[in-house]
Amino acid sequence: MKYNLLALDASTEALSLALSYNGNLYRHFEECPQQHSQKILPLVEQLFTEAGCQLKDLDGLVFGRGPGSFTGVRIGVAVAQGLAYSGNLQLAGVSTLQAMAQQAFAQTQAKQVLVAIDARMGEVYLCHYTRSDNNQAIALGEERVIKPELIDGEFEGVLAVGTGWQTYSDVAEKLGLEVHNDITLPHAEYMLDTGIAQFEAGKVVNAADAQPRYVRDTVTWKKLPGRE
Repeated sequence: MKYNLLALDASTEALSLALSYNGNLYRHFEECPQQHSQKILPLVEQLFTEAGCQLKDLDGLVFGRGPGSFTGVRIGVAVAQGLAYSGNLQLAGVSTLQAMAQQAFAQTQAKQVLVAIDARMGEVYLCHYTRSDNNQAIALGEERVIKPELIDGEFEGVLAVGTGWQTYSDVAEKLGLEVHNDITLPHAEYMLDTGIAQFEAGKVVNAADAQPRYVRDTVTWKKLPGRE
């Protein structure tokens, strides 16, 4: 079964949307820090107009559940919930880190990918993925937040993607990682395949049950001046 799905992600400085409708893909990606809440709904309408569809024509929604900026993750989840309530639709939450690994597997021949998003405060959100037989990103362990200098393991020849490796290029070099500088932030279109798999498996939720994944403890986290 083909699914008509809208995927959206606002968990980083990037705002990304992808609409799969009647076998066609419509997408938008831009880096617009602290403008997500103003831009996201007009961009949803723009994609609907391009595709010639409405919310009621969709089979469901896919949202980036994090990790990422607390503010951005909340915006993405809240907008997805609002749309789901309006359209009486179910949702699938997809990891932002997994989406980046999925993009790497789609665009390169890499067998394994280490994804790191700059989490500020001298830390990164990190997860290690391997490519499955059907080219899906499978996590080798849990998503976590960690100081880059504490990352250990055997990563010789592993592809590295994400803003974390731009910020901590010295750590990437020390670990023997091959940094792919063209994949730095999550694109919503690479959440669609995982979202479809969740819909097919019935692993979806109603709007009230959509949950973000922060990874970092929100109680102990403190803002730095000028940072989200």
